Amino acid sequence: MKISFVSDIGQVRSTNQDYTKFFYNQEEFPLVLLADGMGGHKAGDIASHLVVETLGLKWQETDFSIPGTAVEWLVKEIKGLNQFICEKGLDEKFLGMGTTLEALAIFKGTCVIAHVGDSRSYLIHAGEILQITQDHSLVNDLFSAGEITEEEVEDHPQKNIITRSIGMPEDVDVDILEKVFLPGDLLLLCSDGLTNMVSDEEILEILTNSKGMERALTELIDLANEKGGKDNITASLIFLEAEDVK
Repeated sequence: MKISFVSDIGQVRSTNQDYTKFFYNQEEFPLVLLADGMGGHKAGDIASHLVVETLGLKWQETDFSIPGTAVEWLVKEIKGLNQFICEKGLDEKFLGMGTTLEALAIFKGTCVIAHVGDSRSYLIHAGEILQITQDHSLVNDLFSAGEITEEEVEDHPQKNIITRSIGMPEDVDVDILEKVFLPGDLLLLCSDGLTNMVSDEEILEILTNSKGMERALTELIDLANEKGGKDNITASLIFLEAEDVK
């Protein structure tokens, strides 16, 4: 298994409120985390770092080797973090603090994804790209209900309104997804700073044709910036090898 990640401030923002990192538990299974923070000055930065570092350090103490146990653990820990961030956000300095979260635990032949917000997880398999997660956003709800078209989604004035995040006052619902993977598959976690600028087709083309993971990530960031770089841009890329399914 190979894991690479990159985060860029973009062309408009004054701070980078995205954060990504990976951790191994005691059984040497990785948890890849990506968070896109939100809130006032520095609040989003603090929220994304707190969630990633807290969850990651707790993962290091676990000994899970099967997906089912990790599912229960992820839901419990994320709900606890939601309450923690919500309470911290009551402080005037951190008013409005919150963050999205992609949490990807990788086991032998299977990955478990815990998802909150509008960051995304993708599976690239056999020359095709599949968005595994569904955006927790107002425009995605409108699109799913048939109230707006796919074309209207792209330029909708309320595109950045998310309906679920870590730090909301109510108990957060965590989407849990399990995917089987094969050797040679790629997993991509990214913030909306990438997907709002770069289409799925462009992502697939770069990941298919670039020479090496680091080069592919650089090209993704460069393309997002060339198209305006309106937000922080962060991506984590995982290449799965034969030994990862045995």
